[in-house]
Amino acid sequence: MCRNITTLRGLQPAATAEEIEAAARQYVRKVTGVQSLSDATREPFEAAVAEIAEITTRLLGELPDRRQPPATVPPLRRPEVRARMALKKA
Repeated sequence: MCRNITTLRGLQPAATAEEIEAAARQYVRKVTGVQSLSDATREPFEAAVAEIAEITTRLLGELPDRRQPPATVPPLRRPEVRARMALKKA
């Protein structure tokens, strides 16, 4: 459905809460079409992200281990993405 959501199951080390939330956020953006939040969309959008992140965390914990790790590295583990995020925070 959304190419920006990477496979989190089977990562070593396991997917972080930050990675799970990023995937949930991408999913909610895709299905709602909301790209920037307004006062009218913020609360339901953030509630959906939190709920989907919680469900994803539970799902990843309940699934058996993968035989092979995912083929792609999640964006939040890529050095260039981490560097961009650090610049935004500064």
